[in-house]
Order: sequence, then structure tokens, then C-alpha cells
Amino acid sequence: MRTYRYFLLLFWVGQPYPTFSTPLSKRTSGFPAKKRALELSGNSKNELSRSKRSWMWNQFFLLEEYTGSDYQYVGKLHSDQDRGDGSLKYILSGDGAGDLFIINENTGDIQATKRLDREEKPVYILRAQAINRRTGRPVEPESEFIIKIHDINDNEPIFTKEVYTATVPEMSDVGTFVVQVTATDADDPTYGNSAKVVYSILQGQPYFSVESETGIIKTALLNMDRENREQYQVVIQAKDMGGQMGGLSGTTTVNITLTDVNDNPPRFPQSTYQFKTPESSPPGTPIGRIKASDADVGENAEIEYSITDGEGLDMFDVVTDQETQEGIITVRKLLDFEKKKVYTLKVEASNPHVEPRFLYLGPFKDSATVRIVVEDVDEPPVFSKLAYVLQIREDAQINTTIGSVTAQDPDAARNPVKYSVDRHTDMDRIFNIDSGNGSIFTSKLLDRETLLWHNITVIATEINNPKQSSRVPLYIKVLDVNDNAPEFAEFYETFVCEKAKADQLIQTLRAVDKDDPYSGHQFSFSLAPEAASGSNFTIQDNKDNTAGILTRKNGYSRHEMSTYLLPVVISDNDYPVQSSTGTVTVRVCACDHHGNMQSCHAEALIHPTGLSTGALVAILLCIVILLVTVVLFAALRRQRKKEPLIISKEDIRDNIVSYNDEGGGEEDTQAFDIGTLRNPEAIEDNKLRRDIVPEALFLPRRTPTARDNTDVRDFINQRLKENDTDPTAPPYDSLATYAYEGTGSVADSLSSLESVTTDGDQDYDYLSDWGPRFKKLADMYGGVDSDKDS
Repeated sequence: MRTYRYFLLLFWVGQPYPTFSTPLSKRTSGFPAKKRALELSGNSKNELSRSKRSWMWNQFFLLEEYTGSDYQYVGKLHSDQDRGDGSLKYILSGDGAGDLFIINENTGDIQATKRLDREEKPVYILRAQAINRRTGRPVEPESEFIIKIHDINDNEPIFTKEVYTATVPEMSDVGTFVVQVTATDADDPTYGNSAKVVYSILQGQPYFSVESETGIIKTALLNMDRENREQYQVVIQAKDMGGQMGGLSGTTTVNITLTDVNDNPPRFPQSTYQFKTPESSPPGTPIGRIKASDADVGENAEIEYSITDGEGLDMFDVVTDQETQEGIITVRKLLDFEKKKVYTLKVEASNPHVEPRFLYLGPFKDSATVRIVVEDVDEPPVFSKLAYVLQIREDAQINTTIGSVTAQDPDAARNPVKYSVDRHTDMDRIFNIDSGNGSIFTSKLLDRETLLWHNITVIATEINNPKQSSRVPLYIKVLDVNDNAPEFAEFYETFVCEKAKADQLIQTLRAVDKDDPYSGHQFSFSLAPEAASGSNFTIQDNKDNTAGILTRKNGYSRHEMSTYLLPVVISDNDYPVQSSTGTVTVRVCACDHHGNMQSCHAEALIHPTGLSTGALVAILLCIVILLVTVVLFAALRRQRKKEPLIISKEDIRDNIVSYNDEGGGEEDTQAFDIGTLRNPEAIEDNKLRRDIVPEALFLPRRTPTARDNTDVRDFINQRLKENDTDPTAPPYDSLATYAYEGTGSVADSLSSLESVTTDGDQDYDYLSDWGPRFKKLADMYGGVDSDKDS
């Protein structure tokens, strides 16, 4: 059997004999968790054996916040293999080993090197082992033990909030819950009373109280009124150690606000109000404001105003201004100073939100008297009716009276009134009005068929104050008179077949009448007396405002008579009787056996072969256009004959453009010689223009010649002055050119006009050297010599 060694801690010494271990109390704070007796057992006398012994301890207790100068002693480890010769070495590992906790490797003493705080770490778990110094092998199995930090009262209670905010309705009963405060203590609640917190009130009595164990704050005073005091500050203390002496404490502040309840009725600051308003105030006009005061706030201070009694219940209204809680008195109906000058009203103010538990305080409403004085104003005239409707026959003569309108001044002065018609509503001036009595009469003849209703406006104005005026609509209906004869509803042109039988219906006639008789239209149809005796057709009146045309014989011949014209007399039965004669055209045509028309003598009715009106108009338009073209061509030919100059297309100087008769071109050497600009001495004195015939001959005025080096501006100014002062200047339009090329051109002048005044021929071959852009010019001027030679 194997022999087990055992390890003893805290002076628990193992004995080689069966016995109970006894702990030593000196310098140890460890307590044995359980005692086990050593047991000896064996099979022979020479060999002793025992069972394995477990640790007889499991934890140590160590006070926190140790303030001594030496290390705090924890306990001692000891093995029964330790004979005191230093052959064993004790090793400590686990939480804080080597830092917070150290062990003497020779003796096994454990010490704490620092102050420990239970609130940071309440338990440390460590492992202990004894090893042989020479071999380094453990002589005992590693065992685990616990060091538990013993709590002391080193933490004061701390509230969860530094400041609490709470509300409670005013007028609450005693004991009404307000708020609950909570404080926590970091000390160990399982050890002593270090974490047992008790609450108390330091400030806020006698209004509030606090439950010592729960921290619930309640009201302690009856009928606390918000209108007297709204804010309260309460200080609550939390103390540990159950509130005993030496306990630590903490405080917090609780701000309590009394919320409003409707415990105050509205009250008018005065019993009587008086306002004034002019009688011309339209409905909805505000007259004045009244306000009842209410000590409450929010919806508890909302006020509703109403008119409960008085003389003007239906004349005035009162509404509440939701922002200011004022009652606004407004006009409900139009006022009349002449009828009533003063109104007295009773206005009531009440709270819409009332709490029944405060009804014992009295009714939550108040009333006041409002006196309203109506002021007189100058009012416009008032018509007796809002609108007038008159009637007149359409055959009424001019100046016929239709009716009258009446208006009067409603003021006490009863100022006289004059009448007029608004001409914007009667632009044709069909009606007029007597300015004195308001009689309406016609000024032009009427026609119901043209306009049935006339809508005009009549104006009534005070004579003493023209600014006061009023208007009224006047509707005039024109009554019908039988002044229009009936007519055919359309133009009738029909046909009859050559093989028609007698009494055959060939056309139905209808008539219309512009008049509108009260009993309706009743037309009668008949042939005109001059055609009734020998007519080949008859008229049958259907007595329903229609008539039919019937044949009178069997068979018709279009060769004998191709067209019949039937005069039909249409009459009405109104008074006076009106009638008219309409003509119906009946053509004789060939028909098939079904009575369908095939051909008539006047073929153009169905298949026109001649020219239509549109074709004739087109032909005439073409003739007119042709005539206009000939006239324009002749005018252009005459104008060309009057031109004095002929411009040759083959002329090499065809780039000279002629503008009407302002310049004569190349052949006009007398109109203007540009060469004089370069050679003023070459001017010919006695040459006159050949393109025009002057009315009188004047000798040209000799002008001094200009030097070759004359400045351009001086030259032009000199020529301008000469032309302005020349008495021989013709009265017709003339173009005076003040061109001056100047000097210094490398290529000299390219103008062919200058060649007129030069004697020698010029050589233009150099133009070919100027590149392709001057090729056209070189071709034009390069061939001059060849032309002359030929």
C-alpha cells in the first residue's frame, strides 16, 4: 500500500497517530471548515498505512482598509514533511499572489502588502503548494483556499440623483404620493448594519414627509394652494447603520411643484362695460373687448363668454379670443340709429373645464352688464325693394312710362333724393328716369324679338351729399305684340314626276314666326288668289301648322312646262293678323317606277355641266393678274428708255455699279471726274452734264486748285464750302463726292476711272504675281492690250 503525506495550515499539525487536530488561535484569522480524524490502517505489523487527508480549512477573513504600518498577517502554511531543515519551499499562486499577497517560502507565513477594499474585490482565490528544494518536486498536492475581505462601514449612502423633480396637484389630501427617492450603500449588506439605510427629511416640513425605510415622499399639509405658493424645495437625508450614531449619511434635494387644478372661478374686474359703434357697422364688426380674470393657468383658465340676457340677443354676438381669453363683442345684424339707440346686454363668463370636487367653492362663472350705444351716421338712400321687375309692350311709343322706383333717406334729416340710370347698364340709352319722382320711361322703340329682357341699374343719390348713393337692379320685360308675319321654315324647291297621279303629295310645308303668342302658334296655308283658279297643284292645310302640296291632275310634261312657281299664303290667327307669301318651286322631272327622280329639264339642278360660280371667279382672277402683269412690264420698258446711259456687259469695268441717275457710269465724263482728285488742274471749265437738262445755263465757277500734298481733311472741307456757297448749284438732287485717295500706295491706284485722264497705257501684268486670289482681276485687266490690238 502507498503511504500518503499530508499538509497542515494554520498550525494544524499532522500526527502519526489517530487523533483530532486542534487549531491554534494565536495570530490567525482562519477558521477550519471541517475536521477529519486521521485514520491508521495496515495489513502487517511492519507497515503502517493511512487514508489521504484533505485540507481542513477553506477560507481566511481579512479586514479591509488596514491602516497599520506593517504588513497585515493573513495566516501560515505548514506541511508535516517539513522537519525545519529548510528542505521544503512554500509557493503561493492565484489572485494577487506576489503582489497583494506574499508568502515566506521557508516558514509559509502569508501577509497582505496593501490596503484592501472590499468594494473593489471582496474575495481572492489562491493556491498553495510545498515542493522539495533539491528536486523541485511537490511533496504535497496543490490546494485552493479563499481569502475573504471583511467589510467595515467606509461608504456613505449615495442617492441615484443629485436633484429630484416632482409635481403634485394643489389642494391634494394629506398622504398623497409625490415621489420616491432611493439611496444605495456600497458596503456589505450581509454583514452588520453598514448598508442599512434610513431616510429622514431635513427641509420641507410641515408640507411634506418621507417614509424612513422606503424613501417615499408624501404631502403632509392639507389644502396647499398653488396660487399662494407654487414651488417647494425638500432636502432628504439617507443614513446607514440603521440611523444610529456614527453612521454615514448623504443628502439630496427634491424640487416639488404644485400643479394647477380648477379651484378658482372667473371674475369680472368690473360689473358694467360701455361701448359705442356707428350704425353703419357691417355684421362681424368688433365693438369692444371684455375680460374676466382667472387665477388658474392652462386649460383651467380657459373662459367661454355668452350673452345670456338683454335687449340685443339677436343683434350682437360674443366670441372668445383663444390667445388672450378675452370676450370680443361683434355686430350680428345691421343697426339702425333711428330705430334703437342703446342696447343693454348681460354677458356671462364661465369655465368649460370644471372639477366636481371643487363645486362647493361656488359657481364657476360670473356675469357683467354691457351697454352699447349706437351712433348716428349719414346713410345712403334706401330703396323700397331689393329689386324691381317691370313690363312693357314692344309696340310702346317713345316716352311711355313703364313704372317707378322709390328711395328715401333713412336719416332723421330726410334729405331729398334724385334718381339716375347707370349708363354702363344701358349703353343704347333705351330707357330714362325722372330724377325727381323715379318714373321710368322709354326713350327708344323696343323690339321683343331683338332683346326680351333689359337689365339696368338705377342710382339714388342724396342731393345735399352726393357721396351718399345706393343702387338697385331693375329688370324690364318686353311683352310680345303680333308684329311679325309667319314665314317658311326653309326654302322649298321640289319636283313632280311626269307620271304623277292626281292628289299625290309631293311636299310638306312648315312655317315659323318670330312672335310668341300666349296661346301658341296657329298657322293657316292657302294658295294665293291669283294662282288658285288655274293652278295644277292644291294646298292641303293639316291644321297642325303644316300643309301639303298635292297634284291636281294626272301626268305632267316637262317639255310643255318644266317649272311651276306656287305662291303660298301663310297667316297666323293672332291679332292683328299677319300673313306673308312664300314661293315654292316645283320642277317636272322624269322618274323611275319607284318615284325616284332621274332627270329634269333643268339638268343643272342635279348634274351641272356648265361652269360653276367658283370657276368663273377663278377665270376672272386669272384675267386680272394677266392684265396687271402686262401693265407692269410696259411700265418697266418705258422706264428703261428714259435711262441716258448704256452700260455694256462686256466692259472690263463692269464692277462699277450705277445707282439710278446719281452717277452716269463710264460714259458720263461730265457728271464727275474722279481724276480731278489726283490732278485738280485737269478740270474742264466749260463741260456740262449731258444726262440732265438744266433750266438755265450758268458758267461754272472756277475754284482754286489744290496742291498735291494737300491734307485730306482740308481738301474735303474746301470742296464742301465751295458747294455750299455755289449759287449755280442746281435745284435738283445731286451727289457731291468728296473722295480723296491720298498718296503713298505701293501698288498705285487700281481704279480704271483714273485712266480717263492719263495719256499712257498701264501695265497690269503684275496682278498675275499676286496669287490666286487676284487671278480673276488679272484675267480682266490682262486682256486689255490684246483687245486694243485687235
